[in-house]
Amino acid sequence: MSTAVIGYMPMPVNFEYRSLFLHGRPKHEKFDDFWRKHPPMDRTHRAKIFSAFDALAGFDGWIASKEVRYCDRRYLSEEEHDNLDRKLSVLRTLTRNSREVRRNKPVVTVQYFSPCTDRNSFAYGTGGLYETVSGICRKIDDVAGTITIGETVIPLDDITDVTGTLFGSIGDDIP
Repeated sequence: MSTAVIGYMPMPVNFEYRSLFLHGRPKHEKFDDFWRKHPPMDRTHRAKIFSAFDALAGFDGWIASKEVRYCDRRYLSEEEHDNLDRKLSVLRTLTRNSREVRRNKPVVTVQYFSPCTDRNSFAYGTGGLYETVSGICRKIDDVAGTITIGETVIPLDDITDVTGTLFGSIGDDIP
């Protein structure tokens, strides 16, 4: 009675797939029909097959969202509001149409209030974050009440400050 070894166990003589096992792994020539249909998988993709299963999908993101520190909206004083209106007026003249935008390329940095959109947060509807975006001001739409910086569309009511070199070196004083 001869036995072959399967891993750590001896293989029974009457093992149904004995000849197949002893034949070994199939060898395919590169670029044969089988190889074209089933090319070898690289190690990074193969490792993903055996990666751990996340039973609590999304839980880490949910916990991380609870660590965000929301704050209340700060309302502008009358002087700050007038200053912001003057800056937006300058931007309106520089972005009257697409030709003016291409010629002037007004680069600005806008600070704005972004309301909390997480329905499970205590700050939903009352708090939010102050965010900053920089880029070329492409459009100020007074009808929709928005300003477009790059690809970001921001409501004009949420803007707290606009800065840029086009406003001069005087700082907040605009002629």
